[in-house]
Order: sequence, then C-alpha cells, then structure tokens
Amino acid sequence: MHTQAHTHSHPHHGETAGRMLWIAAAITLAYAGVEAGVGWWAGSLALVADAGHMINDAGALALAAAAAWLARRPVSTRHSYGFGRAEFLAALINSGAMLALVAWLTVSATQRLRDPQAVIGEAVSLAASIGLVINLLVAWLLGRGERTLNTRAALLHVLGDVLGSVAALLSGIVIAFTGWTPIDPLLSLGIGALVLFSSLRLLREALHGLMEGTPFDLALEDVGQTLAHLPGVISVHDLHIWSVAPDKVMLSAHLVVRDLRRWESVLDACPALLGGRFGIHHVTLQPEPMTRTVRWLDARGEHGPGKTAMPSSHPPAPARCPD
Repeated sequence: MHTQAHTHSHPHHGETAGRMLWIAAAITLAYAGVEAGVGWWAGSLALVADAGHMINDAGALALAAAAAWLARRPVSTRHSYGFGRAEFLAALINSGAMLALVAWLTVSATQRLRDPQAVIGEAVSLAASIGLVINLLVAWLLGRGERTLNTRAALLHVLGDVLGSVAALLSGIVIAFTGWTPIDPLLSLGIGALVLFSSLRLLREALHGLMEGTPFDLALEDVGQTLAHLPGVISVHDLHIWSVAPDKVMLSAHLVVRDLRRWESVLDACPALLGGRFGIHHVTLQPEPMTRTVRWLDARGEHGPGKTAMPSSHPPAPARCPD
C-alpha cells in the first residue's frame, strides 16, 4: 500500500520580484557602460573591474529574472515538478561567472602591481561615488522582493558591486591626495577575495540542490526521529528529503506501524508535524505492518492446516537513514 499526503502550500514567486530584477538589470547595465568608459580613460583598474563586475551583474540579474519567470510556469505531464530547478541552474551559472571575474581581476591586479600605471584619482572618485549610489539603489530594490536562492545570487552580485564601488572610491581618493597608485590593484585584490568566498558558498548551495541533497537547514536524523516518535509508529526507513526548488522541499519515507487500521490517524498527523516543525509540505508515505504472516501451500497448491509461519517483525529501531 502506497499513500501520499500532500499539503500544497508552496509559495510562488511573485511577479513583482521579477519586475524588480529586470529594472535592476537595466539600471546596472546602463551605468556599467559609463563607468567602464571613465575607468579606461582615467587608467583605473579598480574602476574598470567594477564596471566589468556591473556588466556581469546585469547579466546575472537578467538570468535571475528569467529563472523566476520560468519557476512560475505551471506543472505539466512532462514536468510534473514544474521548473523550480531553474533557480538552481541560474545560481550555478551566476556563481561560475563570478569565479571567472575573480580570476580575471586577480591576474590584472598582479600585472598592475608589477607594472604601475598612472591613474586620474579625481575622475575615479566621482564615477565610483555615482556607481555606489546606483548599486545601493539596486540592492534596495532587490531587498524588497522575496528572498530565494535566485534573488540571493543576484543580490550577491550587487553587494559585490557595492564593495567594488567603495574600493574604487577609496582608490581614487588615496591616489588624488598621495599619488600612491598601488592602492588601486591592492583594493581590487581585496574585493576579489570577498567575492570569491561568497561565490564558492553560492556554488556549493546550487550544486547541492541540483544533486538532490538534503537541505542544509534540515537534519535527516532529526526528521526521522520525529516521525518515529509519532503514536503508532514503530520505526522509519527509506527516508529521503530533497528539493525540487529552493522553496519546495519533498519527503518520502516508509513507516512501520503497529496497527494498519490506525494508519489514517498517523497519515493525518505526519504532514501537520512535518510542515509545522520542518517546513516540509510535500510528503509521500508508505505504511508497513509490524508483523507479517505467511501461509504455506502444500504439494497440491492448497493451504495446509496449521501451516502458518511465525510472524516476522521489523526491529523497533527509532529511525534509520537510507543506505
């Protein structure tokens, strides 16, 4: 017997969040062109790096908006879980792009340290100041939307831009007053290190979701122990927890029950418990009897009298994780 208990309360990404992402992408791309031109003219690696970061971010924001739209598409016979995994893919691509940017920035900054170049500090400071205001505006727009893995990936890009603008601003000020040009590539390396750490963390989450790993905020053992302590449940096995979208967690398990006649009450209790305590709203459960009776057939294919085997029972372990 296979029983499903589904309580469909999956939150859908609002269209407002998608619009915010598109607006943020347009603003970011527009100013990135301005900043890149000023940085090239002024000779500032920090400003050019920040402009490249902003162009990268504009693409990331557009990708996040497209993924949010795709995730809202209804389920179909071909895609019974919907398209929620598009957000994992978007986060994976975004984190990979960030890592490529960090690599380019590291190589360029190292070359600048070996071969310093003149930088117009005043122009860098002005462009970086405007860029900082624009990046803060974009971060504020994204902060108003729903916080999913996808929007977090986009926000990570924008926060990297904020740091890049701060670095470029400090670089311009120091160069304008002291003429010490190594500050430009040094600050670029510092920002690259911060972006690297955040990108690796985001990459880990995206890969974990695509590999159907147990969500990081859930412990398989805790969920199994909780189910095993429900009245009427003897043990839990073949327990699996995974995500088909950053906000859609699935669970399946086999429950050994003391009395199959009370399975309906167990079935009613499980989804409420899992949803309230762990935020798991899509649950598939299969009951199994604590004892099973086997009747042997004699040579003529008939039930022999008194040929009832001893009941076999599952060990009353509180919970067992999947092999």
